[in-house]
Amino acid sequence: MKKALLLTALFAAAGIAQAESVTYSIEPTHTQVFFEAKHFGTSTNRGRWDKKEGTVTLDKAAKTGKVELTLDMASVSTGIGPFDGHLKSKDFFNVGEFPTAKFVGDKFVFNGDKVTSVAGELTLLGKTNPVTLTASSFNCYQNPMLKREVCGGDFEATIQRSQWGMGYGLPGIPDSVRLLIQVEAVKQ
Repeated sequence: MKKALLLTALFAAAGIAQAESVTYSIEPTHTQVFFEAKHFGTSTNRGRWDKKEGTVTLDKAAKTGKVELTLDMASVSTGIGPFDGHLKSKDFFNVGEFPTAKFVGDKFVFNGDKVTSVAGELTLLGKTNPVTLTASSFNCYQNPMLKREVCGGDFEATIQRSQWGMGYGLPGIPDSVRLLIQVEAVKQ
């Protein structure tokens, strides 16, 4: 009996020893954060944030992780200068008072080695609400140029902007905003 308990303890310790958290830095040229919002139920307005930074920590063996992604809200870009200016105003992102938005996720769901979703909190306009990002793809690979592991994927979520106090144009401009996040992060 003691021998069986000792073997069980050794196997458990070996499993714990193999679990290892690895930190990855978000690579900004392969990371894009887009939004899509209907315009009076007719066409779809699209934009992105050009400046972003963050980290991802993964422990594939333990099936845990944490992501922190910060957006420079003044870097919003739709390709239309006057529209970008309106988005930066108090009607929408109020970048003068709230220059950044931040997603922190620490509830990872895996299917094998693949991340399928990350739940966390999005802080925008000084308010924090839960958001779950669902992965449509996820992969890790050895980058031949960097000679390091890179992990990433495509994630999305639909949020209700009014939860963060962004009520301009409601109900003509719908409340739902789709977030599309393409991310790659380099092992440090």
